[in-house]
Amino acid sequence: MERDIPHLIKMRFDFTAESKEIDASLYEAFYQECLAFFEETKDTKRWYIWVAELEGELVSHIYVELIDTVPRPGRKKSPWGYVTNVYTVPEYRSQGIGGKIMDEIKQWAKENGVTFFIVWPSEASVDFYRRHGFEKAEEAMELHFM
Repeated sequence: MERDIPHLIKMRFDFTAESKEIDASLYEAFYQECLAFFEETKDTKRWYIWVAELEGELVSHIYVELIDTVPRPGRKKSPWGYVTNVYTVPEYRSQGIGGKIMDEIKQWAKENGVTFFIVWPSEASVDFYRRHGFEKAEEAMELHFM
């Protein structure tokens, strides 16, 4: 995992740059912020990252954050997962790579008692999630502060 961190950071920057213009001078501060994130989360058993590598190059990844539920009478406490930062390098898209990772994650979730996944998809990614069993939910609400 440690050796993948610089690549994961670059892929995150590239992912954002695909949808909006980013000043390249922001990269170093972004890199440091991401390094701090990985350092803070590496031993928490809260964040999990799956990657696909081809010929020594990272080409795709998916992050899952586990969110613990508050115990309820008569129901065993079990986490749910927030799926985020799903990205495949453009030249490797439409080859089933992200789908294979998603299948692995779903199997892992079943084996580890994760009750459900939630994702806030971009418009372009809705079909990907639908192909992998996600359904539109109406229950979530958001309150933005920034």
